Parts: sequence; structure tokens; C-alpha cells
Amino acid sequence: MSDEVKKEEMQQEENQVAETGVNNSAEAVAEDAPVDEVKLAEFEHLDDAKPRTRYSDNKFDFLQDLELDVYIELGKAKMKIKDILELERGYVIELDKLASEPVDIYVNNKKIADGEVVVIDKHFGIRIMNLNDPAEKIGDMY
Repeated sequence: MSDEVKKEEMQQEENQVAETGVNNSAEAVAEDAPVDEVKLAEFEHLDDAKPRTRYSDNKFDFLQDLELDVYIELGKAKMKIKDILELERGYVIELDKLASEPVDIYVNNKKIADGEVVVIDKHFGIRIMNLNDPAEKIGDMY
């Protein structure tokens, strides 16, 4: 930009300021802007030993009433649609696990344990034989 063009622009800005009383140039705004002091924020110290709510000493008490889906997997089998349509009463489906192998126990689609099938007063039940490591359970969630 030539010096003459710069002088012309400055003259136009001065005329505009004289007419309106407002200076919109970046330099003028920077000069007129108030300078605020910067202060560090002060926060209350958080102590993990304190309960998070006034009603409970245990952080996980609020989870006690949640319902989760639990299912037991005895085994799996692959079948063709034709074979499934031919199923009748008394038909036996062979699974991929042996009778002596543990069954898988799942909670919300995450395997948490192995167990064995037991019969108690004409009802089936599962005896937990082995729990998975909690670190693995948490790691699988993420």
C-alpha cells in the first residue's frame, strides 16, 4: 500500500470519528479496552475419604437396586434353517460342550464366571465355580 492510500484511509477514519464519535479501528479498540486482572481460581479441597452423599457411607449403595440381565450359556450349536424347521418334540440338539465342562455365566453380555448346573427341588440352579478377575470385567466395559 502506498503512503498516499494510507494517509487517505486515516483521514477517512478521523472524519468518521468526528461525525459519529465512534472509533472502530482495531488499534483504537485495543487502546481503549479496559485491562482486567487475572486471578487464580480457588477451589475447596476434595477429600476422597468423605462420603459423596449425606445419606450413604458406601459409594456404590445407589447401585444396589439396579436390575441386570443374567443368563447362563450351556453351549452352542449351529443348525441350518431346514433342520430347525424339522424340529419335533423329543428331538435332541447336540451342543459344543461336554456335560462335565463348566457353563458360562453372563451379566449384561459380559462373561463374569464359570459354573456348574445343579438341581435343587426340581429346579435348575448354577453353582459358581470360578469368578473372572474384576480388572478383566472392568476392562471389557471400555
